[in-house]
Formats: sequence, structure tokens, C-alpha cells
Amino acid sequence: MTTPRSAAQEVAPKMAELSANVLFGDVWERPELSKRDRSLITVAALVALYRTDQLKGHIGRALDNGVTKEEIGEVITHMAFYGGWPTAANAVRVAKEVFDSR
Repeated sequence: MTTPRSAAQEVAPKMAELSANVLFGDVWERPELSKRDRSLITVAALVALYRTDQLKGHIGRALDNGVTKEEIGEVITHMAFYGGWPTAANAVRVAKEVFDSR
């Protein structure tokens, strides 16, 4: 199975390097926001932008970072009013898949 990381390394190695070193190695490690807070922000942004492929992984990361299923549901509900109802309805389906897989 090809993971997003391995696909990026094969197709766009510089993007994979920047993701690993800058995004996850620097931005996600900055102390001004907790990883939990960063997860909430990222999930909200991905819901609003209808980025379902990335959303699945980041919901899992959010759970790992201490965000509860109920909080993820609240983020999706909140984003329904800012990002659109269909976008949030789709995010519910993605979240359910992640929750069921754990």
C-alpha cells in the first residue's frame, strides 16, 4: 500500500522533505500552540476546504494528540456554518471511518 508520505517521496521528493523538516519538524513543534490546538485548527481548516484525503490522517493525529471524538464532532458542526453544510456532512463520513477504524 502506498502511503501519502511514500508517494510524495517518489513523485515530489522536495515536497516530502519540506513536509518532514519544515511543516512537521518545525511548525508542528513550535511551543506557542500545543499539538492538540494545532490538530483542532488543522481539522477545522481541512473540513472547511473539503480536503478529505488529508482530513482522514489529521483526524487520527488529532485523536492521538488528545482531541476527543466529541470535540471533533463539535469542530465539524461549527465548520458547517462557515465552510458549508455539504462540506461538513462529508467530514462526518470521514470522521466516522476514522473512529470505526480505531
